[in-house]
Amino acid sequence: MLKLSIFDKLSTLFNKNGFRLYIIGGTSRDLLLNEDVDDYDFVTDATPLEMREFLPDANYRFEKFGTVRLKIDSNHVDITTLRKESSYSDARHPSKIEFTKSIDEDYKRRDFTINAIYIDESYNVIDKCGGVDDLNKGIIRFIGDPQKRIEEDPLRILRAERFKERFNFEYAGNLGDLLRENYHLLDKLNPEKIKEEKRKFKTK
Repeated sequence: MLKLSIFDKLSTLFNKNGFRLYIIGGTSRDLLLNEDVDDYDFVTDATPLEMREFLPDANYRFEKFGTVRLKIDSNHVDITTLRKESSYSDARHPSKIEFTKSIDEDYKRRDFTINAIYIDESYNVIDKCGGVDDLNKGIIRFIGDPQKRIEEDPLRILRAERFKERFNFEYAGNLGDLLRENYHLLDKLNPEKIKEEKRKFKTK
């Protein structure tokens, strides 16, 4: 059974205050792949305003996006409220977000199936979109319509390439061709964002 002391302590705190906490994103993916985890991504049904009551020393700079940040020992922890998102007006950020209590809504906004695997406080795996199967088979697959997801945020092109290279995975169906066809959309992005993403290719 997977164990993560930072998550255990925080999930106990959230439960004491009437909320749930889940491991998500790269953290749950890497745990299931038995990869090292240095930074932590969690989601919760608590809003930032509610978290202020029992996490007063956290960083609330990005609370309007639902994200609260902590540093525990040398580890960075992001805790984001479960949410729904509207259209992406700037090819990078959603025009509107709405907090929700539902994983059924939250997973739909995520990029790839392998990054949308939730793990609860009892280490039960909650998989709404076949992410575990794709992880086991080594497949990179978008959630929903791949073309739409790329147009929402073209940086996902580079993220797909990075995950394929890092884990030696394969693209689902014709996704490789679709990524190449949409490479021109990267021109819409801040060049620094592209450099930042490309630097991550070399970090693991």
